[in-house]
Amino acid sequence: MSLRHLVAIVRKEIQHIVRDRSTFVLVLVTPLALLFIMAYALTVDLEQVPIAVLDYDRSASSRALIRKVAVGKDLDLYARVESLEDVDRLLMHGEIKAALIIKPTFERDLVAMQGLSLQVVIDGTEPESGTFALDRIGRRAEAFVTEWLVREGSARGFTTSSLQPIQFSLRALYNPELKPKVDMVPGLISLVLGMPALSVALTIAHEREHGTLEQVMVTPVSRAELLLGKMIPYIIVGLINVVVIPLVALVTFGIPFNGSFPLFFLLSIAFLFAMLSMGTVVGVFMRTQPAALALSFLVIFFPGFFMTGIFFPIASMPAEVQMEAMVLPGTHYAIITRGIFLRANGMNVLWPHVAALIGLGVVFTTVAAFFFRKKLG
Repeated sequence: MSLRHLVAIVRKEIQHIVRDRSTFVLVLVTPLALLFIMAYALTVDLEQVPIAVLDYDRSASSRALIRKVAVGKDLDLYARVESLEDVDRLLMHGEIKAALIIKPTFERDLVAMQGLSLQVVIDGTEPESGTFALDRIGRRAEAFVTEWLVREGSARGFTTSSLQPIQFSLRALYNPELKPKVDMVPGLISLVLGMPALSVALTIAHEREHGTLEQVMVTPVSRAELLLGKMIPYIIVGLINVVVIPLVALVTFGIPFNGSFPLFFLLSIAFLFAMLSMGTVVGVFMRTQPAALALSFLVIFFPGFFMTGIFFPIASMPAEVQMEAMVLPGTHYAIITRGIFLRANGMNVLWPHVAALIGLGVVFTTVAAFFFRKKLG
């Protein structure tokens, strides 16, 4: 074996890795990006879960309980509301994950040692955050009572055994039985319907790899027209799945569908446009199918799995990861599917996410058209 020949081959391969964009992404960028995504997504600790408080008592004791509940970084006192209608509105818009309701006789029952009756309303479309908030509120309510007995009750001869147990009344909206699949399946639809984006990326990369774009080079078709023409058939195929997949969810998994199907169908078009535009960008930048497949999994599949709120609450992710999640079409579509399926949301609630999908689609298409060249090499 010649050491000189071996060194020459090694040098040649290193130059290839550095110079070839596809290979560089596969061997260096992909492992680092996967580590970043999975480390943040799989090690999430719930923090800053937004809650609201409805205080009917408005006493010194109820205010002290609220201060106790709001201590720490795990719960975020998002709002103090005036009515149950305000609680319903915040839950409907997804602005809070739970609400603590303090009844009018709170302080009187506490002083009379009659026990405490508190109600917690949680968002059943995200059971993990709701039950987390319930657990933390319960613990702090018990700590509050213990501290009150030490401070006030001991002077009156009360002990912890004198007080009847705290009773929590739990009401879970949109998913009363807190079944995981009721929350999970509508979110998974955003992941499943995004798969055609992989096909678009592979198709464009295949044509560039095998030289079939030569026929297009002599036509007057613009870059934007060519890319949109490649996307539209996949949108049509995707819309067939938009009809089939909800039927499977309803019949097979028993998932409720409380909203408007025409609205769901219409908004799914915006999602498919955004996702396929994203896949087009991947196909434009990658020259081979293996590279396009690897990059598609890196920027479409893995972020869609870990960072869109399907399995892990976005609110508990680091701020920079939350910003990245907002650039993913699946994040907005998961909110849309859960909103329509479970909350019966309409455009008055979902329009920011619809606007985001359309905006992302336009941006991705513009980027793809700008960098796309109807030529080889």
